[in-house]
Amino acid sequence: MKKTLFSIGLLMIPALLMAQDKPQTNVNAAVVSGGQSVGYIILLLLSLLVLLILALRLFKNTSQLRKLNEQPEESGKSWLAKNLPDLDQNQLDVLIKKKSVSAKSKTDQTAVKNWKKPILLMLLSFSGLSVFAQTGETSTSVWSNPGVLITITLILIPLLIAAYIVSAKVNHVVKKVRDAYVRKDARKLARSINEISTDELNEELLKRKAALEFKLTNTELAGEEPAEDKKGLLHHIADVHSPRFIAPKKKAVKRPDIDPALSKLILWYLGTAAFWLVLGTSVGEYLGIKFVAPDADHVSWLSFGRLRPVHTNMVFWGWSSLAMIGLGYYVVSTVSNTVVASLKRGWYGLILINTSVVAGTLSLMAGINNGGGEYREYIWPIMLLFAIGLVITLINYLQTIARRKTKEIYISNWYIVSAVMFTIVIALVGYLPFWQNGLGESIAQGYYMHQGVGMWFMLFNLGLIYYFLPQQLNTPIYSYSLGILAFWTQILFYTLIGTHHFIFSAIPWWLQTVAIIGSMGMLIPVFAGTTNFLMTFRGNFHKIGSSYTLPFYLVGIIFYFTGSFQGTAEAFRSANLYWHFTDFTVAHSHLTMYGIIAFMLWAAIYTLVPRLTGKEPKQAWVGAHFWMALIGLMFYTIPLMIGGTLKGMAWLEGKPFIDSVVLMAPYWLWRAIGGSLMWASHLIFAYNLYYMIANKTEIDLQKTVFDELEKLPVTK
Repeated sequence: MKKTLFSIGLLMIPALLMAQDKPQTNVNAAVVSGGQSVGYIILLLLSLLVLLILALRLFKNTSQLRKLNEQPEESGKSWLAKNLPDLDQNQLDVLIKKKSVSAKSKTDQTAVKNWKKPILLMLLSFSGLSVFAQTGETSTSVWSNPGVLITITLILIPLLIAAYIVSAKVNHVVKKVRDAYVRKDARKLARSINEISTDELNEELLKRKAALEFKLTNTELAGEEPAEDKKGLLHHIADVHSPRFIAPKKKAVKRPDIDPALSKLILWYLGTAAFWLVLGTSVGEYLGIKFVAPDADHVSWLSFGRLRPVHTNMVFWGWSSLAMIGLGYYVVSTVSNTVVASLKRGWYGLILINTSVVAGTLSLMAGINNGGGEYREYIWPIMLLFAIGLVITLINYLQTIARRKTKEIYISNWYIVSAVMFTIVIALVGYLPFWQNGLGESIAQGYYMHQGVGMWFMLFNLGLIYYFLPQQLNTPIYSYSLGILAFWTQILFYTLIGTHHFIFSAIPWWLQTVAIIGSMGMLIPVFAGTTNFLMTFRGNFHKIGSSYTLPFYLVGIIFYFTGSFQGTAEAFRSANLYWHFTDFTVAHSHLTMYGIIAFMLWAAIYTLVPRLTGKEPKQAWVGAHFWMALIGLMFYTIPLMIGGTLKGMAWLEGKPFIDSVVLMAPYWLWRAIGGSLMWASHLIFAYNLYYMIANKTEIDLQKTVFDELEKLPVTK
């Protein structure tokens, strides 16, 4: 039956190829002709592949025959000695009870793998070629001529059938010869074993039988004596410090003490960053609610147009920037094996940046802003405070690295210092007035906005990960070379891609194309960085279940790949038609700034702060923070991606704008739900940070008893 179906499938091909559709226009005919040529090329390649497989099968079968012919004869005694450990209980019983042992060698009765079905399915699938049928001569290429192609097909069919028949015959002969060899060897071995004396065989068989029948008594590790820890190795083994349904996590390893002054500076950076995170996302939570309830208020200072830049700038310059700089002070000094050049300058930078965020927030709510420049709504005097803080930080970092005790500059410092340098340049480009007219302002805006994300937040965080991830895994970074490749290619390509936000605008077409090419080039550093981090994880994935920091690292790395890849996909003109100016862009920005930057910062903070303070967070609360943030991000981004795509399709179809607003209502509800989960997780994070930093220590009874005991006089 199978052979019949196989033959029918082969014979159907010419009929399918000669099938004709309805007459087509000349343009469509040309397209179909090309499709037909492609289909026949695929058919030819598959036919050659089948012939190759059949040839390999013939070679394999002949090789088996040669090996069987060259196989040396083996005596029953040597065969039994070699295979004795593999005999089961029943076989041993047969050898022990009987003098003559009949060894029945199992022949290979496994059926030949049925590879006819896939080939039959593959051949029948070419029935789809009928859609490429052509009614007229539309191409002068000989390979697209139906007569030539049908002739080739008719030649291939008998060739394939002949090869198949030969292969089947050879396979059948090989199987018969192999079975004959096995039976012959089995008869020889049985006679040889039968001639072995019982005394000579019995001792080894009984020894093997005793080994098979051995069983534990289940008292080997027990004994007559009571269990006692004579070495004093076990302490409080029955104590449980968390609910039993929460998996226990490992504590942070004790590290050398850190300079208390540096610890204080870092904790102030992280503490103020957490404050801006909670306040900034509280504003974002309120904005998300406004999508569902637009009439929540009628106060000008709380209008959407004023609060939206308050939210973005507060989490950009307040939360992310302060957290990065604070963590950077630890990494730069640690990998340089030296102290920070000037802690006083570190405090100056902290005060200036916080001042700029406070002043910027008040000015934005009052309606004083820099116009429509996204992420540069702060007026220039306020942004100048932030820039001065960055300059002070850069000087401090560079002087610290200059005093390093190591010869090399570790890659983390490459990324961190470069990020600060680029951000100073970005601020100058975004705020100097020389090119802020007409299209020049749009080009400068694209550069400023995208470099802020890629060359400040992303570059700095990658530098932090290159230190903290290997340290947490206790594993060297997989490849230093991949890190250098990612570093230079990110600098090369990321600085070109700002104008991919202005596809189909009045900006020169060549400049838009350069941005798209740069976006494609960004796949190089993204693939290099992701590979480097995941290969560093290699052999360490089992540690994720026992760590409360590694899940944050892993999620940040995964979103680094997916979010960056999505940015490349959005850059293409065909994708821009659907997604630009829709909520898809909002989802993408949160996928990167939250999924990458925030998760990486949380990972580093949960790694570092216990070293600075000696106090671990409550692991159940860390788990709650992680899952609420991750699930909230999914609830936030996925609906907006779906709704944004549908909105773009509606616009292309020419539907009224108000229809797209009504369309987004359920997706905005999911945005509010996801945003609420994210916001609640930030409250938990702030509590965890407070718990690690707060100096509230309970009185230790044991220590107090001995302190009091030392005060008492010695009694005689």
